[in-house]
Amino acid sequence: MRTIGRNALMRRRVLLVTGVCAVVALAGAGVAAATSFVPARPPATAFAAPAHEEPAPEPSGVLEAITGGSVERTSTFRYPGADYVKVHFSRLQLDPGDTVKVADASGTEVHRYSGEQLRDADNWTMSVSGESATVTVERAEKDPLGIRSKLDGLGVTVDRVARGQTPTERADAEAKRKAAAAAARHEESICGRDEKQDAVCYKSSDPIAYANARPVARILINGVELCTAWRLGANNRMMTNAHCFTTTREARNTEVWFNYECAQCGGGATLRPTKVMADQVLSTDDVLDYTLFTVRNFDAISRFGYLQLDDRAPVRGEELYIPQHPRGMPTVITTHDTSERSGNCAVANPAYDGYDVDTDMSYYCDTDGGSSGSPVISRRTNKVIALHHFGGCPNSGVRMDHIAADIRNLL
Repeated sequence: MRTIGRNALMRRRVLLVTGVCAVVALAGAGVAAATSFVPARPPATAFAAPAHEEPAPEPSGVLEAITGGSVERTSTFRYPGADYVKVHFSRLQLDPGDTVKVADASGTEVHRYSGEQLRDADNWTMSVSGESATVTVERAEKDPLGIRSKLDGLGVTVDRVARGQTPTERADAEAKRKAAAAAARHEESICGRDEKQDAVCYKSSDPIAYANARPVARILINGVELCTAWRLGANNRMMTNAHCFTTTREARNTEVWFNYECAQCGGGATLRPTKVMADQVLSTDDVLDYTLFTVRNFDAISRFGYLQLDDRAPVRGEELYIPQHPRGMPTVITTHDTSERSGNCAVANPAYDGYDVDTDMSYYCDTDGGSSGSPVISRRTNKVIALHHFGGCPNSGVRMDHIAADIRNLL
């Protein structure tokens, strides 16, 4: 097993512009993310690696600085058109037993925290869906007029908010992304016509693929960055790319969203996601570009099922499918590739150079920014045969037979 965090310069962050179910992306239903730096590739070994590409970095989440954010009793932070709001506190002056409640506009999504719980999460709350978050300080002792609280200087202060983009901001970001792709004059992660479809489209026609998309989660990192992750095995284990995060501290600032999918094929409303926080990083490796981690409140997400490893060498022409959250969209699945004679996604090269010689396998299944960390699943076994991490047409994923040797004793 390689040590956690080896050679941090190898890490690559993924950017995504969020979207929503198909054509409703600009109608305010989508969830946004932000960009981050893209460090250089790892130092070259003794081979000439292929030119791997990811979609160009796009600003898509917004980090707002707040002035006058002192809350003694209750305050609402509203951003018309945003689709999530996540709150950060600079001050937590609470009596023992006091809690802070953060709720969406309807009061349906509610999170409560003690001061200790907030400090353990670097003073960030879980996001709430929609355009506003209402922060309420709940006192253990009755103080209906707030007089004692004022005299004692009790309360909290909101200094930052991470929020989703408005429809206008999303449209502008998408236009810039398309212009940059056109200027580059080469394909990136979408290889020809985009073949991805909403996961729910497969619920009846391909129930096994749909069931294997349920353990796949959208992860929101630091309130403004996105990747994909998935449950590995029956225990509390999840996997994503190392270029998404590598440390336990980063994990504890990462939300994991299950059930974030379209309610109907072809667009419309999304299902309400089940959100938990990531917890501990158990193993990570920059060359194999994986991070194995746990989540808090595991019981809340155990019902979504899990995937299993296919720890053998892939075979050229072997058919594949990829459940994923490209650009932060609700779950989609890629099953088709019109460049293949069969019309299905398949292994193009079973021994492809990634961050080292022959670490990857390649394919022309469509992905996009934000798909990083997705499971590449074999049609033969319906198990995960690779961990997607590079675009470039061909796209590629790290072979699970290499990763399995690192993590087998941790599952």
